[in-house]
Amino acid sequence: MATATTSINTFTSFLAFKSSSFFPHSNAFNPTLSLSSISKPPFSVTCSASSSDPLLVRTARGEPVPRPPAWMMRQAGRYMAIYRKLAEKYPSFRERSETTDLIVEISLQPWNAFRPDGVIIFSDILTPLPAFGVEFDIEEVRGPVIQSPIHSEEGLKTLHPIDLEKLSFVGDSLKILRKEVGGDAAILGFVGAPWTIATYIVEGGTTRTYTTIKSMCHTAPHVLRTLLSHLAKAIADYVVFQVESGAHCIQIFDSWGGQLPPDMWERWSKPYIKEIVDLVKKRCPETPIVLYINGNGGLLERMKDTGVDVIGLDWTVDMADGRRRLGSGIGVQGNVDPAYLFSPLPALTEEIQRVVRCAGPRRHILNLGHGVLVGTPEEAVAHFFEVARSLKFDTLFQNNTAEDPRLVA
Repeated sequence: MATATTSINTFTSFLAFKSSSFFPHSNAFNPTLSLSSISKPPFSVTCSASSSDPLLVRTARGEPVPRPPAWMMRQAGRYMAIYRKLAEKYPSFRERSETTDLIVEISLQPWNAFRPDGVIIFSDILTPLPAFGVEFDIEEVRGPVIQSPIHSEEGLKTLHPIDLEKLSFVGDSLKILRKEVGGDAAILGFVGAPWTIATYIVEGGTTRTYTTIKSMCHTAPHVLRTLLSHLAKAIADYVVFQVESGAHCIQIFDSWGGQLPPDMWERWSKPYIKEIVDLVKKRCPETPIVLYINGNGGLLERMKDTGVDVIGLDWTVDMADGRRRLGSGIGVQGNVDPAYLFSPLPALTEEIQRVVRCAGPRRHILNLGHGVLVGTPEEAVAHFFEVARSLKFDTLFQNNTAEDPRLVA
């Protein structure tokens, strides 16, 4: 999204559709290959742990590792010249994010260039909506537009259980990515949290105020609860589908959860995230789950109670403070300010090292505190990953125990 897309991954003010090969690799994706040739021999995935799991997965599970794994939200996107060239040829975001060949090619662009420890599928949090009865378009100016917003019990009648066959392009893409990357990096899937998805479905698209859905909490709470419950079940099934298709790890984006007061988030977002986590853990207990909320400084302790394995911190939270508040028994992800990628490279190096020291030598996934910004220099992204690979916990923490959560730079 995302595009992290979100890829990610992409979460701009109106959802991420706005979102140099430094390490040549003989297995890089070749878009001229047919999907039938790539899909043989048969590929299967199980929801189980392995000692050969990628660095990021082992970190998320709390296993000892020599350095923090690194990836970036929105690491595939418009800051890359190769992506902009492809987007000129395929101007429709939905075509790019719903066509297997293009999804794979775009997802692998940062992998081929920078070798991150996580390769996130190029997709969008709204991608699964038509599969359970909510149609949408993406307009160049307005962004996402829901054709029939849901405000009443009548609107709920359009919903149905998720039809995963309509998302075969996601499953096929994950299978190919898993094969292409092998065990050298974790393949990351992602979903939107029920509250965040509901904001689009209720508001009819992007919004700056969230007044319609917030008022529904009081004027039609039964309708909103029914919608959120339906979304939780559909999203849980979608998560399991992604894992069974090849995703090592899943990130849940509650992108607009930070727009709720903490007590409202506790009532209207957290229970449905927890429902997803509980359902997924029953079916795929070894699959790590990351939860990211933009503007989550007032929610950290509440986020921990959802049962996820890793909490993503945005850049407005001091990493040392976040680690103290969350403790050493749960993973943290982040949280370099994306603007540091516009700074002189020595300043970026110092900030990466500071964040890693503050997070401590266990259960830390190095990332940005939000997605890569448009216009970010590619050489800065390359430097970010080069620095990450150069880090060694035994050097950084020579005089500290591995379980000390109070480490600061």
